[in-house]
Amino acid sequence: MYRKTMTAGWGDMDFNSHMRNTAYLDRSADIRLQFFSEHGFPGSRFAELGLGPVVRRDEIEYFREVSLLESFDVQLELCGQSEDGSRFHLRNRFFRQDGTPSATVTSLGGWLDIRARRLIAPPADLLAAMNHIPRTDDFLVLPSSLKPS
Repeated sequence: MYRKTMTAGWGDMDFNSHMRNTAYLDRSADIRLQFFSEHGFPGSRFAELGLGPVVRRDEIEYFREVSLLESFDVQLELCGQSEDGSRFHLRNRFFRQDGTPSATVTSLGGWLDIRARRLIAPPADLLAAMNHIPRTDDFLVLPSSLKPS
């Protein structure tokens, strides 16, 4: 399991005094990048390769509020991936400190060649890192993002 503890800050709050929807998206991106950094792909490595993750769709489901200065855990899971790794489906589960689910963010993404501005399959070592993300019980093999030549 890949899980990190975070704290809801002032900038994460909305008008109703709980964590705003875009804060969940921001924290989901943060934990993904922490995972990649810990598995040999810090931001500088992505820059060297001229590629980066791109999100094509996000969905958020809410269960319980997270309040100002409340600590919470975020878990990263792989719920789908194409065989060539060009497309992936990631799930971030948010939990309050008592274990109560707070929200789930599910994201469909791929790998963008920064120079060519098109989706590509990741290099073998990045695909290997992706395969270290724990898989969900409902994991699906996705179609490739690459167009047949």
